Amino acid sequence: MGELPGRLADHPDRLRWNARYEDGAGGTAAPHPLAGRVLALGPPAGPVLDLASGPSGGALLFAAAGRRVTAVDISDVALRRLAAEARDRGLDGLITVVEADLGGWRPGPAAFAAVLCTGYWDRAIFAPAAGAVLPGGLLAWEAFTVEARRARPALPEEWCLGPGEPATLLPDGFTVLEQEDLPDAGKRRLIARRNERR
Repeated sequence: MGELPGRLADHPDRLRWNARYEDGAGGTAAPHPLAGRVLALGPPAGPVLDLASGPSGGALLFAAAGRRVTAVDISDVALRRLAAEARDRGLDGLITVVEADLGGWRPGPAAFAAVLCTGYWDRAIFAPAAGAVLPGGLLAWEAFTVEARRARPALPEEWCLGPGEPATLLPDGFTVLEQEDLPDAGKRRLIARRNERR
């Protein structure tokens, strides 16, 4: 990671997440269950994209399986933590960290065998993330639902999935494999596969 773009240096999300990680919260975690499920479903050959990755046990899981991973997050503290753990495990050649605000960063089209995002929702990134999935590849997402606001009223509504989302927002050419609510967590989880081209 090089110099921070000036527009990110004082970004409130970067400052907030850096403070959380510097306080010791959210250390390099065990892989998110969604990452393990995606790996078990067998994405095609190709790299993996982990959006809003944090220190990402998922990125480490995919790299340990021999996948190249691009981990994108606004927190340089989280990405440094992930990069250090990757070095310690001998996986640093497989993980690329990208410090970016997902409000403006976009992946390339049809570039990834799997795209994973957990704990983050912004409708503006969903369509480009789906477009980044290779034919036969997997899109996996987990985020809070609007129902979560009952227990967490400070949670902004725009950070929450509406009824039926994200499956209802998938572009043509995807088949939903799983979409389930996790009521105890106030979240919804989606796994969809991009259809093979004919």
